[in-house]
Amino acid sequence: MQITRLFLVRHALVEPSARAVVYGSMDVGLCELALQQEAAAYRWLAARLPEGARWVVTPLSRTRATAAAIFAAGYAPASLEVEADLAEQHLGELQGLSHERFAEMLRHPPHPFWPHAGEEKPPGGESFAEVVERVAAVLDRLVQESAGRDIVIVAHGGSIRAAIAQAMGLTPHQALIFSIKNLSLTRLERHGQDWRVAAVNEEPFTLPAEPGPPG
Repeated sequence: MQITRLFLVRHALVEPSARAVVYGSMDVGLCELALQQEAAAYRWLAARLPEGARWVVTPLSRTRATAAAIFAAGYAPASLEVEADLAEQHLGELQGLSHERFAEMLRHPPHPFWPHAGEEKPPGGESFAEVVERVAAVLDRLVQESAGRDIVIVAHGGSIRAAIAQAMGLTPHQALIFSIKNLSLTRLERHGQDWRVAAVNEEPFTLPAEPGPPG
């Protein structure tokens, strides 16, 4: 039986000005100070991630910048494939609002551990349930294309939660209980037609979690 291993890394902490608003799928930069402070995490990832893997990022620059920092920390540079459907949840007209204003605009009660519910679909945006659907389709395709190989995916908190939902058969509401830390490693394995969750939020030490809605 072929085993396909997926190594999902959440991007590094974004710049402070972005964290002051709900940025969702906006293209925001990484925090320069955090890039320096998290050098040990990049070295750990460079040593922990498998050699010769297929590398996938999203269209948002914070995933490419995180991959570049891992390469600079010692991982042999690899070509980066861009998968648009692994991007963070698009929050439509609510993106760019303050966290307080965002909460006022919601139509459903928030999730107990997240600013919005899984079925909340902002005007002009998408629900987390829809994120789960699109991420599931990408994972299935990547596994079919690279059966038996290792795949590194640098993505977002929302898309990694969606991947966990696919692997565990969770509802969007259930998947939102996971807190995915910046620069943490989540490992999924596909054994034939079955998923196995090998690790969630694996890291060398405790990193500060990024507050606020998905990013």
